[in-house]
Amino acid sequence: MTRQAIVVGGGIGGLAAAVALHRIGWRAVVLERAAEVREIGAGMSQAPNAMRALDALGVGEQARSAGVPTYSAANLRLPDGRYLQQARPGDPTPLTAFHRADLHRVLLEAVPAGWVRTGTEVTGIRQTERQVTVTWSGGEASADLLIGADGIRSTVRRLLWPEAPAPRFLGRTAWLGIANAVAADGLPGSITMGSGGYLLIHPISRGRAYWAYVTAAEHPEIRYTEEKTEVARRVTTWHQPIPALIAATPDDAVIHIDICDLDPLPAYVRDRVALLGDAAHAMSPDRGQGAGQSLEDAVVLAAALTGEPTVEAALRRYDTERRPRTQATARGARADGRRTTSPALHRGLTSMIRLTPASLWRRGIAADGNATWRWRPPHLPSSATQY
Repeated sequence: MTRQAIVVGGGIGGLAAAVALHRIGWRAVVLERAAEVREIGAGMSQAPNAMRALDALGVGEQARSAGVPTYSAANLRLPDGRYLQQARPGDPTPLTAFHRADLHRVLLEAVPAGWVRTGTEVTGIRQTERQVTVTWSGGEASADLLIGADGIRSTVRRLLWPEAPAPRFLGRTAWLGIANAVAADGLPGSITMGSGGYLLIHPISRGRAYWAYVTAAEHPEIRYTEEKTEVARRVTTWHQPIPALIAATPDDAVIHIDICDLDPLPAYVRDRVALLGDAAHAMSPDRGQGAGQSLEDAVVLAAALTGEPTVEAALRRYDTERRPRTQATARGARADGRRTTSPALHRGLTSMIRLTPASLWRRGIAADGNATWRWRPPHLPSSATQY
């Protein structure tokens, strides 16, 4: 008998979970509270671990076609334009950059037709020994498994982990934008490290560029009437193409967000319910691993479901494998964020990067250059049938 799952959340993590379930022969319904399934936000990069997860899901080729190689980890600069480290012509790069909507589309196209239900906001969850039932306004559904992939402010986490603390503001804020093709064409990707903040550039599809400026903030929810004018003012003396990229971004397309993460949960599972992605381990963006860890989650969960005799045993295995890795990654991202936005640490950090031999730096940013990127996915037996 085909097993059934309910996935709450239609973002990258939720769709990855649905693709993984389909791949191992399960059926699923994805409940998305928005009226349409789309990814909000701007850009991202995916490291080798995430690209291997996409390969395991069977969509790696499609993802690479939608992405663009980025040299951001190799091109580190100061605001006056000087390089701390610089990529050489012909160097390989382990990072692939995306508009978030492009990677979301790749995953959505791999989900069977009819699996996604929009305009559905979960209001209740109840469990028995054999199934879990989700309710929403006007309806309910039952399944063998519930996956909460509904983000940092997860309803599933709130309902089943009421003791869990709310997301924590990390004292940092960010402006994000997509510059048009005229200003962005041919950019290789870079990170410019200022005193108290940094600006990241990734090339993305159709000749555009994603940029993000991250800096410290005393309080959350500090907003400006003209967000684009404010971020441009903060980097007006920084090297080109930074001012040009901001100028080439539509005024109403600049996104301003506060950076938060979650305190570690004692478990990602509760009976027949598993948390996945930001619902379980939301982290700051400083290691570029938020979406990548959710992709890993999806693959590991599906592998556990095929390798264990019961759903409960599979979820225990998932929790055992994923919680230490994701929580360590979140701690590292939080620490990186403090270092890169601290004026007091700026001189020492940039001096250390500048004095690191280029050959050693390149080894550190190779595809297997660090423990996070070296991750290899478990094998997913492809049992999918067409529905």
